[in-house]
Amino acid sequence: MRVLIIDDEKSIRTSTSVAIQAAGHQAETADSGQVAVLKLQEDAYDLVFLDLRLGDEDGLGILEQIKRQFSKLPVVVFTAYASVTSAVAAMQRGAFDYLEKPFTPEHLRQIIGRVEKMRKLESKIDDLQQQINLQNPMIELQSSDPRMTATLDVLFRAAPTQAAILLLGESGTGKSVLAREVHQRSNSKEGPLVTVSCPSLSRELLESELFGHVRGAFTGAVRDTWGKVAAAESGTLFLDEIGELPLEIQPKLLRLLQDHQYERVGENKVRMANTRIIAATNKDLKECVRKGSFREDLYYRLDVISVTIPPLRERLQDLESLAKSFLQFFARQLGRNGLAFSEAAIQKLRAHPWRGNIRELRNTIERAAILAQTNEIGEELLPDASSDGQMTEVTLGADITLDQLEEVHIRKVLQRAPSLDAAAKTLGIDPATLYRKRKRMNL
Repeated sequence: MRVLIIDDEKSIRTSTSVAIQAAGHQAETADSGQVAVLKLQEDAYDLVFLDLRLGDEDGLGILEQIKRQFSKLPVVVFTAYASVTSAVAAMQRGAFDYLEKPFTPEHLRQIIGRVEKMRKLESKIDDLQQQINLQNPMIELQSSDPRMTATLDVLFRAAPTQAAILLLGESGTGKSVLAREVHQRSNSKEGPLVTVSCPSLSRELLESELFGHVRGAFTGAVRDTWGKVAAAESGTLFLDEIGELPLEIQPKLLRLLQDHQYERVGENKVRMANTRIIAATNKDLKECVRKGSFREDLYYRLDVISVTIPPLRERLQDLESLAKSFLQFFARQLGRNGLAFSEAAIQKLRAHPWRGNIRELRNTIERAAILAQTNEIGEELLPDASSDGQMTEVTLGADITLDQLEEVHIRKVLQRAPSLDAAAKTLGIDPATLYRKRKRMNL
């Protein structure tokens, strides 16, 4: 690593440089904060050691200046006048660590080792993110459809605020993608985006997943655990399928929204949360309020900024560009960059109802790209509008797989059932299992 040492004492600069070079790294020095800032502006460094007393300069002020311009650069402060107050002040201003003079070469090696581990983790995260991007096509957040354009305008204007956002729309319309984009445009973008799928766990486990628990709070709680609310501190908490949130947990979410307060399960200590809430659902929450399955006060607290994402079948102006974007992605992935739609295929895409929306379109285009024997994607590779690309009627003993039979049965039960819980009860499975099956089948 390339390390910059900022100290007004030459002996400290020299001894620290020797220790850093002995550890196998490059060391450069500056005798003042302003000289150091100029060096940082001219060249790239991996780590800074900063003395808090630099003659007439304020070391904390220099620290703030460095972090303002180079927010991700780790800065270790050291001083001969160590105190709890100065240590707290330095850490609050973004210092990576705090080192008291006199220090030994071993102290330096330990700190440098921690920075190296952090850099390796960041590199692994970047690599994983690149792999994810290669496996999942990016959905364009530009639209020619007036309703979608208005929706994006509202979301992007609300993004820098802390207002709660409610995303409404059918399954597969891209609500999670929009939640991620709002987070990236928010003032909390440096913080985490944490997602909770509300139907994926039982009520007891979901409460613990959200708020955490203390040891002994319930059977199996063998240690204290922090929940997703704590994990989303200084970031965004995305509550997917909020319409499935159990009634027993809804008052606690309301308290989090109103007062930014929560308690871990089994604990009486009130904790504060600095978290932005984004929620999404494909349900009619007003109807849920009328039926008593969703609290009215929680609904209005979530409904500060509410947008409805139009289904894909009502966005024909966007359909063709999305389909071509997906085809380009899968063509690159398959090493077949010449793939293109025939005119008949484009017309068939426009005629299809796309009840699974963008998710269904993505899967359809992936299948077509894999099965295409030439560079032209013909209409024969696309689903028929009349059948919606799915089996509608089957006969027991027909020449179909068990997976196909299961999908048809689950689809029909979901169409009749008044709620996800009711459908799961009819099917004889728990709601979390049904939730996973729905995701896999794009229902």
